[in-house]
Amino acid sequence: MSIYTEESVYLPEVVESGCIQVKRIDRVLKDGMVISTRNNRHVLAPGDDLTNEDPIVQAVAKAVWTDEVIANYKMALSTKQF
Repeated sequence: MSIYTEESVYLPEVVESGCIQVKRIDRVLKDGMVISTRNNRHVLAPGDDLTNEDPIVQAVAKAVWTDEVIANYKMALSTKQF
């Protein structure tokens, strides 16, 4: 009997603006061998709610999103620098 499992891998990338681009790779495995993958992407802006994010993404945001980074991002938005 075959055993099917699923797993997700998160690959966060921080860009110059302080935003975090998150790539999530969802995999379906049959007896430990990958039989299907699907890629998903989303972007988080400094100060966004991280409640539903993976712990890896939360840790990156906590390290990168200082008060200064969040303030600079909000200022750039208000002056339309992005």
